[in-house]
Amino acid sequence: MHSDSYSTRYEEAGVDIRRGYQAVELMKKHVASTYTSGVVSDLGGFGGLFELDVKDTPNPVLVCGTDGVGTKLKIAFALDRHDTIGIDCVAMCVNDVICCGAKPQVFLDYIALGHLDPAKVEQIVKGVAEGCRQAGCALIGGETAEMPGMYQGGEYDLAGFCTALVDKSKIFDNASITEGDVLIALPSSGVHSNGFSLVRHIFGLDGNSEILQDVYPELGTTLGEALLKSTRIYVDEVLGLARQIRIKGASHITGGGFYENIPRSLPSGLGARIRRSDVRVLPIFTLLQRAGSVSEHDMFNTFNMGVGMVLFVGKEDVRTALDLLAGSYVLGEVVASDKACVLV
Repeated sequence: MHSDSYSTRYEEAGVDIRRGYQAVELMKKHVASTYTSGVVSDLGGFGGLFELDVKDTPNPVLVCGTDGVGTKLKIAFALDRHDTIGIDCVAMCVNDVICCGAKPQVFLDYIALGHLDPAKVEQIVKGVAEGCRQAGCALIGGETAEMPGMYQGGEYDLAGFCTALVDKSKIFDNASITEGDVLIALPSSGVHSNGFSLVRHIFGLDGNSEILQDVYPELGTTLGEALLKSTRIYVDEVLGLARQIRIKGASHITGGGFYENIPRSLPSGLGARIRRSDVRVLPIFTLLQRAGSVSEHDMFNTFNMGVGMVLFVGKEDVRTALDLLAGSYVLGEVVASDKACVLV
């Protein structure tokens, strides 16, 4: 603890820096649980130090990604549960960088609060650390900012930054995708971390948070538990498959759903043809569509619909991919088309 670091006037303005020091002490064990062999600094310095192991990477390329959790945080606030939302923060970043074939190395988080509650910050970081362990990367630093007047009623914002490593020769080459290649779907765990402004609008959550306690038979749990379910992290699955077959491209299905994210991996002149009946839609999306009278197009243009990651592989590698990726299935095929994504 920084026993001499204390400002009476700053506390009068709403910031007690001693709470920040206490939060750091509480989170240290969670941060340390993520450390890998490359970590060469302790928590609390001005920068996190990490020694890259490039002995098996002749042409190393760093891949960086950053993202936040968005208004899914409102669900955590309403349920007063903060120990899983950090997994979402990590997932949104690492699931992006693996679309290049890169292995996450380090992660940093940023937590901004109106009032710094050390115990709450510990729970948030506990979730971040869990996400980092799932992704195999080290949490080497971060920032906790107490900003009175910016966030009200115990609310906060959470964002993160990830750096990954890949050899230049092993970057997924979208330009190699050709007509006849196959789309492999990796199932999502639920809504993940996008579309929650529409979710909240459909259920009127801002003025009726009690509905989160309602149990829906098709969900097998409360609405709140279903919505708060953490974003699935695909690092081990995607990188494990990449060691066995050639993955030509990958799309992380986040904001914009199918129509925005699948085309990001396709060369000009090619499109993805997907049969609507082949999409294994999760019950939460059926409920959302029914409750909000949302059109089919808007559903697929907003949510992941049960598909969290899409991989593009050659026909000759489909069987291997399906065997190695639990729960995966053929989602569609690449066709010559001026429309980048077509559901039929």
